[in-house]
Amino acid sequence: MPITVLTLVGSLRAGSTNRALAQAVAHHAPPGVDVVVFEGLGELPFYNDDLQEAGAPASVVALREAVLAADAVLLVTPEYNGGLPAVLGTAIDWISRPYNVGAVRGVPAAVIGTALGRSGGTRAQEIGRRALSIAGAHVLDAEFLAVPGSSKRYAELHPRDDADVERGAAAVLSALAAAAELARVPA
Repeated sequence: MPITVLTLVGSLRAGSTNRALAQAVAHHAPPGVDVVVFEGLGELPFYNDDLQEAGAPASVVALREAVLAADAVLLVTPEYNGGLPAVLGTAIDWISRPYNVGAVRGVPAAVIGTALGRSGGTRAQEIGRRALSIAGAHVLDAEFLAVPGSSKRYAELHPRDDADVERGAAAVLSALAAAAELARVPA
């Protein structure tokens, strides 16, 4: 049975290099790994306990169901002002609830991305890994992909054609698949 990796892209912009990176990761997925990009992040309201108690909005239910149906989660994030985009923070807030039994609890997860600066978005990635870990996900720290200088690097090259992305995607997806296989084994 294939491993399904649900991908949450932190940039909502149509021409986003992180969306292109997510597409490249899907393109380079090893056999037996299906990478699915969740398309509804822009519809999520900011987390609010009142909304949770009244019954989660349809967009939240769709996200939670997608996480529950997946074997692993991959965040693909830019870095905004040294941090994680609000849309990803909001998504993590929603999938971490209800407390201690959220949809992401125990799910293998990784964080990758590309950004304009020299660090390739590592600060945002660190924040994403920490937030997912606190939410209960099994975060893979050893495998990550941070691509610096995205505007220049991808001015004429699609991430799919970048050898560094191909290698990094293979490493991250292989690690997620291995963690997901372990999670499938009954205790």
